[in-house]
Amino acid sequence: MYPHQAERLTAALELDGLAALVAATPANVFYVTGYGRPSQAVDPSAEFFAVFTRRGTALVVPAIEAPAVAGEPAEADHVVCYGAFVAGVGERRDERARRVAAWVQEPAADPAEGLARALDALSIGRGRVGLDAEGAPEATRRRLAERLPTLSLVDGTAALARARAVKGPWEVECLARALGTAEEAVNEVLQMLKPGVGEREAATLYEAEVRKRGAEPFATRILMGERSALPAASPSGTALQPGDLVRLEVGCVVRGYRSAVARTAVMGEPTALQEARHAAILAGAEAAIDAIRHGVSAGLVFDAAIRAVSEAGLPGYRRDHVGHGIGLCAVESPWLAPSSPATLETGMVLRVETVYVASGWGGLGVADTVLVTPKEARVLNRSERGLIILD
Repeated sequence: MYPHQAERLTAALELDGLAALVAATPANVFYVTGYGRPSQAVDPSAEFFAVFTRRGTALVVPAIEAPAVAGEPAEADHVVCYGAFVAGVGERRDERARRVAAWVQEPAADPAEGLARALDALSIGRGRVGLDAEGAPEATRRRLAERLPTLSLVDGTAALARARAVKGPWEVECLARALGTAEEAVNEVLQMLKPGVGEREAATLYEAEVRKRGAEPFATRILMGERSALPAASPSGTALQPGDLVRLEVGCVVRGYRSAVARTAVMGEPTALQEARHAAILAGAEAAIDAIRHGVSAGLVFDAAIRAVSEAGLPGYRRDHVGHGIGLCAVESPWLAPSSPATLETGMVLRVETVYVASGWGGLGVADTVLVTPKEARVLNRSERGLIILD
């Protein structure tokens, strides 16, 4: 765990008066221990926990996960396994094999018992424990309360979200690399777009280019013509025609951290209406970015974006938000939403977006990623956000 994460989690303990924080969702477990939970691809119902305390950390996993934990760069002072798993140990008993054998020798009966053992190992027998309620089933919470009646279990979801909202240097580096990878892949797509190229063909190229650069694509949306007005849709067989808008909303994952970028192109010379509407949403995105700095309310950023779009040529422009945090998840706090109580802090990384869609006409989108600093927003994107003209 990097010092920044430890500092953020310790501050969360102190602010909420907690003896321990228990992460249970994939992103939170990764944040605490750096472990990516590979077996969940096979069994999504498997329960994992990462415990953070002032005394150290613990990781609770299904016993079948023990070999993966030993081989991954997981950081935990204690590893507790639960459930049955039988594995032989070969003649070459290296340190990794010895750890696995020790972890699975006497596994806990179930996830609650495993979590109780982890808290015992960290000497947490009393006080308030913040539990990541979203990833901890009610049955597990109930059994844990029975097993450790001297603990007070409270919802730790907000505390974990607050900790993750402000990024450290390594996290910003990962986010910037993911963003740069996505933008490079988008550029390759833009170079091949011409009449007759289909959405699926463009999406396939994008994902191939991302993987070529050592990242994993996600949420690939490349929509053409009237389909560019669809807020969220998978690529289809629709082919690009002269005059069509192309809305590209794509992302990728690097070391667990996600990027998301949106750009708009037009096949051939744009119409006056296409240019005017794109200029309006671009004005909104730039106004939002100009408003972002430490200490500013998220609601003020939203107001600045909406006002700029309306004044630039789309009167009555309405949105429920103009962005949010981004990190281990594509959507994190804070939301740039009307009347949002959140206050921006130095180190937050935000996805700022303005979108306009009209059924039967098409859609336009701009999304940039920015780092909040004391005096301004530092844009992490390297690509231009203007309307892209394809020829």
